[in-house]
Amino acid sequence: MSEPATGRFILVPTPIGNRDDITLRAIEVLKSADRIACEDTRHSGPLLSHLGITDKPLVSLHEHNEQRRLPELITAASNGETIAVISDAGMPGVSDPGYRLVQACLENEVPFEVLPGPSAVLTALIGSGFPCHAFHFHGFLSVKKGKRLTAMEAGLEAEGTTIFFESPHRIISTLEVLAGAHPDARCCVARELTKKFETYHRGTASELLEYFNTHKPKGEIVFLITGS
Repeated sequence: MSEPATGRFILVPTPIGNRDDITLRAIEVLKSADRIACEDTRHSGPLLSHLGITDKPLVSLHEHNEQRRLPELITAASNGETIAVISDAGMPGVSDPGYRLVQACLENEVPFEVLPGPSAVLTALIGSGFPCHAFHFHGFLSVKKGKRLTAMEAGLEAEGTTIFFESPHRIISTLEVLAGAHPDARCCVARELTKKFETYHRGTASELLEYFNTHKPKGEIVFLITGS
Protein backbone atom coordinates (compact mmCIF):
# COMPACT_ATOMS: atom_id res chain seq x y z
CA MET A 1 0.00 0.00 0.00
CA SER A 2 1.44 3.40 -1.01
CA GLU A 3 2.17 6.09 1.56
CA PRO A 4 -0.16 9.13 1.52
CA ALA A 5 1.15 12.29 -0.13
CA THR A 6 2.79 14.69 2.29
CA GLY A 7 2.68 17.91 0.30
CA ARG A 8 2.11 21.23 2.02
CA PHE A 9 2.30 24.99 1.71
CA ILE A 10 4.88 27.05 3.58
CA LEU A 11 4.30 30.79 3.89
CA VAL A 12 7.73 32.42 3.86
CA PRO A 13 8.34 36.05 4.93
CA THR A 14 10.84 37.92 2.77
CA PRO A 15 12.85 41.10 3.52
CA ILE A 16 10.97 44.40 3.64
CA GLY A 17 14.03 46.24 2.33
CA ASN A 18 17.42 44.89 3.31
CA ARG A 19 17.98 41.59 1.50
CA ASP A 20 20.06 40.25 4.38
CA ASP A 21 16.98 40.21 6.62
CA ILE A 22 15.97 36.66 5.77
CA THR A 23 16.25 33.68 8.07
CA LEU A 24 18.32 30.58 7.42
CA ARG A 25 15.15 28.53 7.69
CA ALA A 26 13.42 30.64 5.05
CA ILE A 27 16.34 30.18 2.65
CA GLU A 28 16.32 26.41 3.20
CA VAL A 29 12.58 26.22 2.52
CA LEU A 30 12.92 28.23 -0.69
CA LYS A 31 15.78 26.00 -1.87
CA SER A 32 14.00 22.75 -1.10
CA ALA A 33 10.46 23.60 -2.26
CA ASP A 34 9.11 21.98 -5.42
CA ARG A 35 7.85 25.34 -6.62
CA ILE A 36 7.52 28.90 -5.36
CA ALA A 37 4.31 30.92 -5.57
CA CYS A 38 5.15 34.63 -5.81
CA GLU A 39 2.97 37.73 -5.64
CA ASP A 40 4.99 39.04 -8.59
CA THR A 41 7.53 36.71 -10.19
CA ARG A 42 9.38 39.68 -11.72
CA HIS A 43 9.77 41.29 -8.30
CA SER A 44 10.80 38.10 -6.51
CA GLY A 45 13.22 36.96 -9.20
CA PRO A 46 16.08 39.27 -8.16
CA LEU A 47 15.78 38.23 -4.49
CA LEU A 48 15.81 34.54 -5.37
CA SER A 49 18.78 35.09 -7.67
CA HIS A 50 20.57 36.91 -4.83
CA LEU A 51 19.99 33.81 -2.68
CA GLY A 52 21.33 31.53 -5.41
CA ILE A 53 17.91 30.06 -6.19
CA THR A 54 17.62 30.07 -9.96
CA ASP A 55 16.25 26.65 -10.86
CA LYS A 56 12.84 26.63 -9.16
CA PRO A 57 9.55 26.80 -11.06
CA LEU A 58 7.82 30.09 -10.20
CA VAL A 59 4.07 30.68 -10.37
CA SER A 60 2.28 33.98 -9.82
CA LEU A 61 -0.23 34.22 -6.97
CA HIS A 62 -1.67 37.70 -6.52
CA GLU A 63 -4.97 39.37 -5.69
CA HIS A 64 -6.18 39.29 -9.29
CA ASN A 65 -5.61 35.58 -9.97
CA GLU A 66 -5.76 34.07 -6.47
CA GLN A 67 -9.25 32.61 -6.78
CA ARG A 68 -8.49 31.07 -10.19
CA ARG A 69 -5.05 29.68 -9.28
CA LEU A 70 -5.85 28.20 -5.86
CA PRO A 71 -7.49 24.96 -7.13
CA GLU A 72 -4.38 24.15 -9.19
CA LEU A 73 -2.04 24.77 -6.23
CA ILE A 74 -4.26 22.90 -3.76
CA THR A 75 -4.25 19.90 -6.11
CA ALA A 76 -0.46 20.06 -6.45
CA ALA A 77 0.02 20.11 -2.69
CA SER A 78 -2.50 17.31 -2.25
CA ASN A 79 -0.43 15.28 -4.72
CA GLY A 80 2.72 15.71 -2.63
CA GLU A 81 4.31 19.00 -3.70
CA THR A 82 5.83 21.37 -1.17
CA ILE A 83 4.97 24.90 -2.29
CA ALA A 84 6.67 27.95 -0.79
CA VAL A 85 4.56 31.11 -0.83
CA ILE A 86 6.09 34.59 -0.80
CA SER A 87 4.77 38.12 -1.26
CA ASP A 88 6.68 41.09 -2.63
CA ALA A 89 7.93 41.88 0.89
CA GLY A 90 7.27 40.88 4.47
CA MET A 91 4.71 38.40 5.73
CA PRO A 92 2.31 36.88 3.17
CA GLY A 93 -1.28 37.67 4.12
CA VAL A 94 -0.61 41.06 5.74
CA SER A 95 -2.08 43.43 3.14
CA ASP A 96 -0.80 40.86 0.63
CA PRO A 97 -2.13 37.59 -0.88
CA GLY A 98 -2.20 34.69 1.54
CA TYR A 99 -5.46 34.81 3.47
CA ARG A 100 -7.48 33.00 0.79
CA LEU A 101 -4.76 30.37 0.48
CA VAL A 102 -4.86 29.60 4.19
CA GLN A 103 -8.65 29.40 4.06
CA ALA A 104 -8.43 26.99 1.11
CA CYS A 105 -5.92 24.84 3.01
CA LEU A 106 -8.26 24.64 6.00
CA GLU A 107 -11.25 23.80 3.81
CA ASN A 108 -9.36 21.10 1.90
CA GLU A 109 -7.38 19.76 4.87
CA VAL A 110 -4.07 20.55 3.19
CA PRO A 111 -1.18 21.09 5.65
CA PHE A 112 0.48 24.48 5.83
CA GLU A 113 3.18 26.18 7.89
CA VAL A 114 3.88 29.83 8.61
CA LEU A 115 7.50 30.89 9.15
CA PRO A 116 8.33 33.91 11.34
CA GLY A 117 10.23 36.76 9.79
CA PRO A 118 10.35 40.42 8.72
CA SER A 119 7.32 42.64 9.34
CA ALA A 120 7.04 46.34 8.53
CA VAL A 121 4.21 46.60 11.06
CA LEU A 122 6.23 45.42 14.06
CA THR A 123 9.44 47.13 12.95
CA ALA A 124 7.67 50.50 12.69
CA LEU A 125 5.82 49.98 15.97
CA ILE A 126 8.97 49.40 17.99
CA GLY A 127 10.95 52.10 16.17
CA SER A 128 8.26 54.73 16.63
CA GLY A 129 8.71 54.79 20.38
CA PHE A 130 4.93 54.73 20.76
CA PRO A 131 3.16 52.43 23.24
CA CYS A 132 3.36 48.80 22.13
CA HIS A 133 1.51 47.04 24.96
CA ALA A 134 -1.52 47.24 22.66
CA PHE A 135 -1.66 48.05 18.97
CA HIS A 136 -4.06 47.95 16.04
CA PHE A 137 -3.15 47.47 12.38
CA HIS A 138 -5.57 48.68 9.71
CA GLY A 139 -3.68 48.22 6.44
CA PHE A 140 -3.89 50.98 3.85
CA LEU A 141 -5.94 54.07 4.62
CA SER A 142 -8.92 54.81 2.41
CA VAL A 143 -8.53 57.04 -0.63
CA LYS A 144 -11.58 58.97 0.62
CA LYS A 145 -10.71 61.76 3.05
CA GLY A 146 -13.78 61.28 5.20
CA LYS A 147 -13.07 57.59 5.75
CA ARG A 148 -9.41 58.38 6.39
CA LEU A 149 -10.33 60.84 9.15
CA THR A 150 -12.80 58.40 10.70
CA ALA A 151 -10.15 55.67 10.80
CA MET A 152 -7.54 57.99 12.31
CA GLU A 153 -9.94 59.36 14.92
CA ALA A 154 -10.77 55.80 15.94
CA GLY A 155 -7.02 55.26 16.34
CA LEU A 156 -6.73 58.31 18.58
CA GLU A 157 -9.47 56.90 20.80
CA ALA A 158 -8.03 53.38 20.91
CA GLU A 159 -5.64 52.13 23.55
CA GLY A 160 -1.99 51.97 22.51
CA THR A 161 -0.90 52.63 18.93
CA THR A 162 -2.70 52.40 15.60
CA ILE A 163 -0.72 51.52 12.47
CA PHE A 164 -1.52 52.16 8.82
CA PHE A 165 0.24 51.74 5.50
CA GLU A 166 0.23 54.90 3.40
CA SER A 167 1.42 56.00 -0.03
CA PRO A 168 4.17 58.63 -0.28
CA HIS A 169 1.92 60.38 -2.81
CA ARG A 170 -0.89 60.71 -0.26
CA ILE A 171 0.82 61.16 3.11
CA ILE A 172 0.67 64.98 2.88
CA SER A 173 -3.05 64.84 2.21
CA THR A 174 -3.48 62.44 5.13
CA LEU A 175 -1.55 64.76 7.45
CA GLU A 176 -3.66 67.70 6.22
CA VAL A 177 -6.84 65.81 7.08
CA LEU A 178 -5.58 64.86 10.54
CA ALA A 179 -4.00 68.25 11.34
CA GLY A 180 -7.18 70.02 10.29
CA ALA A 181 -9.18 68.20 12.95
CA HIS A 182 -6.51 67.23 15.50
CA PRO A 183 -3.37 69.36 15.04
CA ASP A 184 -1.75 68.05 18.24
CA ALA A 185 -2.26 64.35 17.46
CA ARG A 186 0.95 62.41 18.05
CA CYS A 187 2.18 60.78 14.83
CA CYS A 188 5.13 58.96 13.36
CA VAL A 189 5.99 58.56 9.70
CA ALA A 190 8.38 55.61 9.27
CA ARG A 191 10.02 55.56 5.84
CA GLU A 192 12.11 53.04 3.91
CA LEU A 193 12.40 50.65 6.83
CA THR A 194 15.63 48.57 6.93
CA LYS A 195 16.96 50.39 3.84
CA LYS A 196 19.87 52.81 3.55
CA PHE A 197 17.71 55.92 3.93
CA GLU A 198 15.46 54.65 6.73
CA THR A 199 13.96 57.51 8.75
CA TYR A 200 11.47 58.00 11.58
CA HIS A 201 9.71 61.36 11.76
CA ARG A 202 7.93 61.87 15.09
CA GLY A 203 5.81 64.84 16.16
CA THR A 204 2.33 66.30 16.07
CA ALA A 205 0.20 66.14 12.94
CA SER A 206 0.77 69.85 12.31
CA GLU A 207 4.55 69.54 12.82
CA LEU A 208 4.87 66.62 10.41
CA LEU A 209 2.66 68.37 7.86
CA GLU A 210 4.95 71.41 7.99
CA TYR A 211 8.01 69.19 7.56
CA PHE A 212 6.72 67.19 4.60
CA ASN A 213 5.41 70.30 2.87
CA THR A 214 9.07 71.30 2.45
CA HIS A 215 10.61 67.80 2.21
CA LYS A 216 9.00 65.69 -0.51
CA PRO A 217 8.09 62.28 0.96
CA LYS A 218 9.58 59.30 -0.83
CA GLY A 219 9.63 55.54 -0.38
CA GLU A 220 7.36 53.10 1.38
CA ILE A 221 5.65 54.53 4.46
CA VAL A 222 4.18 53.17 7.67
CA PHE A 223 2.05 55.79 9.47
CA LEU A 224 1.43 55.49 13.20
CA ILE A 225 -0.73 57.51 15.59
CA THR A 226 -1.37 57.29 19.30
CA GLY A 227 -3.74 58.98 21.67
CA SER A 228 -2.02 57.65 24.78
